[in-house]
Amino acid sequence: MTHANNIAELLEVGEAGDLAIGAPGCQAQTFADLRNQVRGVVTALNGFGFGRGDRVAIVLPNGPEAAVAFLGVAAGATAAPLNPLYQLEEFEYYFRDLRARAVVVLSGSESPATIAASKLQIPILDLVPIRNGLAGNFTLSANLSGNPEYGGFGEPKDEALVLHTSGTTSRPKIVPLLQSNLCASVKNIQNTLHLDPTDRCLNIMPLFHIHGLIASVLASVGTGGSVFCCPPFSGRGFFDWMAEAHPTWYTAVPSMHQIILSRSSEQDSLINANPLRFIRSSSSPLAPNIMSELETVFHAPVIESYGMTEATHQMASNPLPPAIRKPGTVGMPAGPEVSVMDESGEFLKQGEVGEIVIRGLNVTTGYESNPEANASAYQEGWFRTGDQGRFDEDGYLTITGRLKEIINRGGEKISPREIDEVILKHSNVEQVVTFAIPDEILGEEVACAIVLREKLTTSADDLQEFASTRLIKFKVPKQFVFLDEIPKGPTGKLQRIGLAEKLNLA
Repeated sequence: MTHANNIAELLEVGEAGDLAIGAPGCQAQTFADLRNQVRGVVTALNGFGFGRGDRVAIVLPNGPEAAVAFLGVAAGATAAPLNPLYQLEEFEYYFRDLRARAVVVLSGSESPATIAASKLQIPILDLVPIRNGLAGNFTLSANLSGNPEYGGFGEPKDEALVLHTSGTTSRPKIVPLLQSNLCASVKNIQNTLHLDPTDRCLNIMPLFHIHGLIASVLASVGTGGSVFCCPPFSGRGFFDWMAEAHPTWYTAVPSMHQIILSRSSEQDSLINANPLRFIRSSSSPLAPNIMSELETVFHAPVIESYGMTEATHQMASNPLPPAIRKPGTVGMPAGPEVSVMDESGEFLKQGEVGEIVIRGLNVTTGYESNPEANASAYQEGWFRTGDQGRFDEDGYLTITGRLKEIINRGGEKISPREIDEVILKHSNVEQVVTFAIPDEILGEEVACAIVLREKLTTSADDLQEFASTRLIKFKVPKQFVFLDEIPKGPTGKLQRIGLAEKLNLA
C-alpha cells in the first residue's frame, strides 16, 4: 500500500528496472529513468530561479513529454497544465489569473501560448525532446538563472497542482491542490482499483484535466505500475495503441467509450490477445447500455466513478468484481467521506435527495482568492459539490441532477458565464444566456439564447465564427436561439437551468 507524502516519495515506490512511462513507437522509461528525469526537471527549474510555490504553466500536446513534465514540475514547483488548443485571449486570461512565473512549451512549436507569454513578459521554458527513442525524455532550456526561495522537492503542504474549475456565476475558479491531496487521491484510487506493479494504464485522457493527470498518470506510477501515454485521442488509433501497449486497463469519459465501441467491429482477436482487467469511466454519466456494450465487447467489468477537480478527482466508485456494480449509480464512497445534505446543512436519510457533500484528505482547502465562493462551498468542514443525489439501501450513490449551471460536454466542464462574456462583445448582441442542451454522444452541448440590439440583425453562422476566434473549439456554441425576450424566473433573474426545456430544445 502506498504511504507517500509527496510526489518524490510516490515515484520511489516503483522498482528501478520496472517500466514506468511508455508511448507509441518508443522504448519505455524505467522507474530509474523517470526518477532521474524528474530530479533533472527540478534541478533545471531551481537553476532558472523557480521552486516550491512558483506556478509553471505547461502547454504541451498529449504524450509522454506532457506526463513527465507534469510529474517533474509538480515534484518541485506548482504544475499548471493548460489545454494547448486555447486561443490567444484564453492563454492571456489564464496566465494572468494563475500568476504564472514561467511557461513550458515544446521547443520550436508555434503556439498562441508563446505569444501570450511574451506579451505578458513571462519567461518561456523550451522543452527539448531527446530523440534517443526513450519515451518522454527531454531537457528544459531557457536563458535564465536564479535562486529560488524554496528549492528541492515539494513538502506535503506545498502546492503541487493548480487547475481551473468552471464557475457558475463568474469566471473559472482556481483550485490549488497540495502534495498531500495528490498522494491521498492516489491511495484512494489504488484501493478502489486494486492497482499494483503489474498494471499498465492506456492513457487516452488529455493531460490538462484532473482525470488523466491523477487517475491515469499519477495513480499508475505512484503504485509502481506503468502508463502508456498516447497522442491526442482518436478512435482510429485506439486499437493500434492497445496492441502495442498490452494494457490491463484504461479510463475515459463516456463519449470516448462510444467512439471506441464504434470502431470495435472486427477487433475481436486483438481484444482477446490483450485482455483488460477492467475499464473505468468517469467525468460524466455513463449510460447503462454503453456500460453493457463495453462489457460485452471487451469481456471486462466496467467501473463507473465520480470525481471532480476540487476532490483531486475520485470521490465515489463502483467496486470491482466480485462486489456488485450498479449501472446508473456512481458506486460507494471511495476515499473521502460522502454524505447528502439539505439546504440548511442537515444530513438526509437513505433515499432522500439532497446536495452531495464530501470531506477528506484529497479535498482542496478552498478556492484561491475567492471568499464568496468558499463561503457558499463549505458547510461545517464539508465541501458542497453542487450535485444532487441520494444513497440507496446498499450505500450506492445515484446522481439525480445538478444544482450548478455548469455545462458538461463529454467531460469538458464549461462555464456558461465565460461564453456569455465573449458573445456580449459582439456589437449586435444586447443579451445572451448560455445554457446546456441534450446531446446523444456528449451528454450536453452548448447553446445560447440571444436578444439582438434593436433594428440590428446577425446570423447564427456569424456568431459562431465570432466565438470561434475567441474560444477553444469545444466551448463554441453549437446552437443559437434568437428571442425577443429571454425567459426569467420569479425574481426577474435570467435562468439557465431549465432553459432548454422552456425553449423546447430538450
